[in-house]
Amino acid sequence: MNQLTKVVLSVFLLCFFNSFAQRQYTLSGTISEDSSNETLIGVAIVFPELETGVTTNEYGFYSITLPEGTYQLLIRYLGFQDVVKTVTLDADKKMNFQLMESAEQLQEVVVTEDVEKMDVRKPQMSVNSLSVGTIKKIPVILGEADVIKSILLLPGVTNAGEGASGFNVRGGAVDQNLILLDEATIFNSSHLFGFFSVFNPDAIKDIKLYKGGIPARYGGRVSSVLDIFQKEGNSKKIKVNGGIGAVASRLLVEGPIKKDKAAFLVGGRASYAHLFLPLFDVDNTAYFYDLNTKLNYNINDNNSIFLSGYFGRDVFGISDSFVNTYGNAVGNFRWNHLFSDKLFSNLSLIYSNYYYGLKLDFVGFDWNSGIENFNIKYDLKHYITDKFQINYGINNIYYRFNPGKIQPSNEDSGIVEEQLTQKYANEFAAYIDIEHDITKNLSLNYGLRFSNFLRLGQDEVNVYLDDNPVFFDPVLQVYQEGIPIDRYNVKRSGSLATFNNLEPRISLAYTLNNSSSIKASYTHLAQYLHLLSNTSSPTPLDVWTPSGPFVKPQILDQYAVGYFKNLKDGDFSFETEAFYKDVQNRIDYIDGANLIANDAIEQVILNGEARAYGLEFLLRKNEGKFQGWLAYTLSKSEQRTPGRTIELQDGTSFTETGINSGAWYNTPYDKTHDISAYASYDLNQKWNFNTNFVFQTGQPTNYPIGQFRFQGLTVPYYGLRNEERLPAYHRMDVSATLTPKKNKIRKWQTEWVFSVYNVYNRRNAASISFSRNEDTGANEAVRTSIFGVVPAVTYNFKF
Repeated sequence: MNQLTKVVLSVFLLCFFNSFAQRQYTLSGTISEDSSNETLIGVAIVFPELETGVTTNEYGFYSITLPEGTYQLLIRYLGFQDVVKTVTLDADKKMNFQLMESAEQLQEVVVTEDVEKMDVRKPQMSVNSLSVGTIKKIPVILGEADVIKSILLLPGVTNAGEGASGFNVRGGAVDQNLILLDEATIFNSSHLFGFFSVFNPDAIKDIKLYKGGIPARYGGRVSSVLDIFQKEGNSKKIKVNGGIGAVASRLLVEGPIKKDKAAFLVGGRASYAHLFLPLFDVDNTAYFYDLNTKLNYNINDNNSIFLSGYFGRDVFGISDSFVNTYGNAVGNFRWNHLFSDKLFSNLSLIYSNYYYGLKLDFVGFDWNSGIENFNIKYDLKHYITDKFQINYGINNIYYRFNPGKIQPSNEDSGIVEEQLTQKYANEFAAYIDIEHDITKNLSLNYGLRFSNFLRLGQDEVNVYLDDNPVFFDPVLQVYQEGIPIDRYNVKRSGSLATFNNLEPRISLAYTLNNSSSIKASYTHLAQYLHLLSNTSSPTPLDVWTPSGPFVKPQILDQYAVGYFKNLKDGDFSFETEAFYKDVQNRIDYIDGANLIANDAIEQVILNGEARAYGLEFLLRKNEGKFQGWLAYTLSKSEQRTPGRTIELQDGTSFTETGINSGAWYNTPYDKTHDISAYASYDLNQKWNFNTNFVFQTGQPTNYPIGQFRFQGLTVPYYGLRNEERLPAYHRMDVSATLTPKKNKIRKWQTEWVFSVYNVYNRRNAASISFSRNEDTGANEAVRTSIFGVVPAVTYNFKF
């Protein structure tokens, strides 16, 4: 052993024994809201003199291990009164705290230390959070507060325009977003084809959008995770709040089942604009309704159970001849258990279902399709020290896919009942995720997720010549559907395909000083489900399908680097990130692909690749009467589907054309420039004013570039895929909230929200169609717009 090795070993042993020479103790507990006992997520528990701290997890629990001593403890959470307390750690202690809303604060607590630096120290990046209070202030169409419409104001988040379903993150498709409500998967996030989201803001407690650096506990999607938790219910007293709007109303009731031990929450929404259509001699209907429920019971200090659910339906009908019904239904039974003051666990049993149905009396049949899954997951968090925590767990999801079933609506219809082949799959995952403060300036999050996807047997499996379900005609230079040469049956216990993936994740933050840091992340993800949609905005008729023999899982590699800075003691914050995403096995469709009621979808699918890259900027004002943010994203989203090389029997080969001759082309959700601004101003205790502005590059589309005559018909022909664009999209919205002077004795509190959507009446193009003018005979482009200026009034109340 050389001299240098001896010195290094001596220093290591000295540090090792010194770390145990000083006794350490653990402080743990839960943090909740004083008025309701509602646990709070992401509360900062800080020890300023040690420059360390933790935050509460998704269930309000915290744990931190520190050397023996007496310290000042600071608890801080947006919208609540700070708590400053002197704590003596001479033994393991459990301390629960209840925070009061800042409006109830009687005396300001002055804290000289800059606790906002905890944000820049965290390695987690590409994450945005919005408070429910902010979401309720943002002006939206018809005055209804909306989670999805609100996150569209964040950098890197767009959608296909007004009335469009879902959202796109960093150039990704809608199906690449994992949307969770109390851990249950939501497969369609929209009501009324995109005008509203399925999330009732009154029932929501916490919202986080992960755009990159996604922790290892999440998987199954390659673009983003939108994680939403419902409130747990008020275990102290009955509380009621709701609102009456122009087209929909809502009501939420929560209260104790057993005071301070058990509580319930029930919330409902419904639209009623269709009730007025008969006044205008319109025999159509379009409405939605949904229900949020939750029960919780605190058995003892170490055990709590929760039962939550959501059910929603949309109904759209034209007379009685066409009725479209669709919606989500989810449920979750959850058990929180505390093994010790350092080990927290959560067991969840989850059910999720998405249903789509059509009643077509004019053709004499009914149609229904959907997807459902059963999920069991077990997560643990181990608080080893204040600088080292481990998250680990497993989950298993069983899927059943119903691509469609046709049933005769009456005996005389002549329609024969037919069930498209149902598909089944199982997805298992195990993960470990570590939060590690290496030094005072360097922090890491790193983890590994193992995923296994098993495509289970089904009634009929097609067999194709050369195992190729898509045929390329070299003479016509077009793709055609392959013809099965045989079919066989695989029992449910058998498998059609198996996929295994290791999904590493790492994020790091290096603190430059107390107010700024640089961060970087790498994320590797696998997605085994695909949404079959060849439109820029998904429709309820789109069908989910699993990976299998002919459809490979999507594989993502995402790299991101960013700079983060707090300005003026946290009054302002600035974030900028650069990202690059590469996705393998992104599917696209042959020209003329038919996706509806297709029992052999592999015949119209081609596997390709996608990429997206860009820069995001976000400037926030966090304090004062005037608050808000300005966001800008410069990005590019492209896809490529190169032709395959086919070996012929005579030993020769040729290469197919692919799509766009194998060149990169814009995805339907590529937006070069995306600018969004939001501002909120509290004039006084009565009046609050809000406004937002949005500008986006027009979405890619296809225009005819010429025409020819064939057998007396004029036939248009198109250029390369997604080569043209719709006009740029922009609008401004404003709102004013009037809160009448509160009478402290009176429990009933109200507010009026006056809003104007699209103030300057911009006629944004939802689509542009081409036709011949019957009067002039000339070809013309016709712009279709959904909304102009839309005023609305909403009355909110609580007691």
